[in-house]
Amino acid sequence: PDEQLDLDDGRWEDIHVVTGALKLFLRELPEPLVPFSHFDKFIAAIKIQDPSLRGRCIRDLVLSLPPAHHDTMKVLFRHLCRVVEHKEENRMSVQSVAIVFGPTLLRPASEESNMAVHMVFQNQVVEHILNHYGYIFPE
Repeated sequence: PDEQLDLDDGRWEDIHVVTGALKLFLRELPEPLVPFSHFDKFIAAIKIQDPSLRGRCIRDLVLSLPPAHHDTMKVLFRHLCRVVEHKEENRMSVQSVAIVFGPTLLRPASEESNMAVHMVFQNQVVEHILNHYGYIFPE
């Protein structure tokens, strides 16, 4: 059944509830925002030493995402960039946002032993996209 949300309900005033709901929604998707087919490509790209090559590679990977994934990512990261702009008040730096959203937005098809290693790179990918939003999503 269609559930009607009352956003004036007091429980939505706590930003942690809203963030938790968003993370849960993204985590419960049958496939993450970065499709399983792209996971290894993003991890390989973030490991590239040359910064300009790494930047182009990640931008091209984002462009290669299916339209629904690309467009959702653009809106989500635009919002996350706004969150980071207010880091003095909300204590959400680029690194903090990456730690919160990295494992939710990019995850391997199977959770095997490399989980801790992957998490570092997952977070770095999210950090990179936040730091280079204008280049990756030119208006």
